[in-house]
Amino acid sequence: MAQTQRSFETLTQSGLNAAVAHLCAREPRFKTVIAQHGPPSLRAMTEGLEGLLATVTDQFLSLRAAAAIWARVKARCEPLSAACVLAVPQEELVVLGLSRAKAKSFHGIALAVASGAFNPDTLALLPDDEARKALITLPGVGPWTADIYLLAALLRADAWPTGDLALQVSAQDLFGLRQRPDATAMMILGAHFQPYRAVAARLLWSHYRGLKAMAQA
Repeated sequence: MAQTQRSFETLTQSGLNAAVAHLCAREPRFKTVIAQHGPPSLRAMTEGLEGLLATVTDQFLSLRAAAAIWARVKARCEPLSAACVLAVPQEELVVLGLSRAKAKSFHGIALAVASGAFNPDTLALLPDDEARKALITLPGVGPWTADIYLLAALLRADAWPTGDLALQVSAQDLFGLRQRPDATAMMILGAHFQPYRAVAARLLWSHYRGLKAMAQA
């Protein structure tokens, strides 16, 4: 499972399984997560504009609420394309459930794609840091959105969304921390799991769903 010459690794199911074994050997508490909830899945998200807009929709929302809103938006923009998104007025996107800020972000991202200023297909060729920087230039896309897209859509092995609240809560509980780690503390914590921080994130999300009595993905 060596890093590629492109300086990043894309996870496959077999690669995920090997990385889980590696992390469990390094951090025995992950073995408890596996014993209780089974191995994590890739939870792959669609790449491109669809995956990016779905991730924007997820910002600051529960999984259930975000899924309901995204289903309405996607049905309205079927087949989903930059032109179709731009053809739906921002006010209508708000009626479908998006916040005004997210509706503005949808149009800004779609305009960047339609104009050729941003090509989501090129992200798959970029190292993690460069792909992250390219994403953050888009309206409404911050570090969390960029990191989640890298992890779930591009399946980068070392993506690590330090600002994710569920990961922070899960890490505090699993590792017995005195307080919930902030993004800086999560960055320090994640260094122990490199180069498979995205796999550690999947394990921590499994633990979080267990804490909240949620079904495992």
